[in-house]
Amino acid sequence: MEGRQKEELDRITLLGNQGTKYPSHYAPEVLESFDNKHPGRDYFVKFNCPEFTSLCPITGQPDFATIYISYIPDVKMVESKSLKLYLFSFRNHGDFHEDCMNIIMNDLIKLMDSRYIEVWGKFTPRGGISIDPYCNWGRPGTKFEEMASYRLMNHDLYLEKVDNR
Repeated sequence: MEGRQKEELDRITLLGNQGTKYPSHYAPEVLESFDNKHPGRDYFVKFNCPEFTSLCPITGQPDFATIYISYIPDVKMVESKSLKLYLFSFRNHGDFHEDCMNIIMNDLIKLMDSRYIEVWGKFTPRGGISIDPYCNWGRPGTKFEEMASYRLMNHDLYLEKVDNR
């Protein structure tokens, strides 16, 4: 194994680790990244996370959602097990739905400095209302900044089929 590749793999500590500890509080430090082997190509990576849980900051009641994370990587990519543990760390975290989505997006931008990213939470109803916050970001001064603006303005033009809530 080449030196650079071994060095990169040594930085990934969670994947394959049988002694995984699940964080009990918000833990952005568990996020890990690895090198994108195709940095010259634009492509999407999408995560569907159907078991997201956080707490209402006022009542302490649990909120449940499916989180969709899509990004166009640049040099770094997020390692999926670390993302799973990171999202799990919201289980005891009290924040409004909109705040949780923006925190997740900001932490992933800090980790990867992707070209483009969007985070969409589809929360199950509580009190008869579901909340589905969407946020995105494109690297300033690039076509991805324009893409973010366009997708934000057009992200919810089509009625969705709601069959899971």
